[in-house]
Amino acid sequence: QVQLVESGGGLVQAGGSLRLSCAASGLTFGAYAMGWFRQAPGKEREFVAAISRSGGSTYYVDSVKGRFTISRDNAKNTVHLQMNSLKPEDTAAYYCAARTYAWVRIWEEYDYWGQGTQVTVSS
Repeated sequence: QVQLVESGGGLVQAGGSLRLSCAASGLTFGAYAMGWFRQAPGKEREFVAAISRSGGSTYYVDSVKGRFTISRDNAKNTVHLQMNSLKPEDTAAYYCAARTYAWVRIWEEYDYWGQGTQVTVSS
């Protein structure tokens, strides 16, 4: 059974940092591109960042470029999202997702999802 478990969310002031983690089990982790998405109340689920299977390539939505960094450790079956210079508009539930072979921006194309972790940024 595939499981993706996110952790690291919380409440932080604007300008602060958080590091999200996603622990994967039940799948051949290195065979999956990994993505982070977020969803604020009343809004569509939004692509945030993705990383290739090897970790050699990363991709970001424009609004987080220069502030967020995605990374992965294939030996530990984990993917992280380091979030710096957080803004109130970053407030959302954050989800990690796994997709066979290649990443895409379309959330419906991902094979597996975590349960999400809440990030709240106060002004």
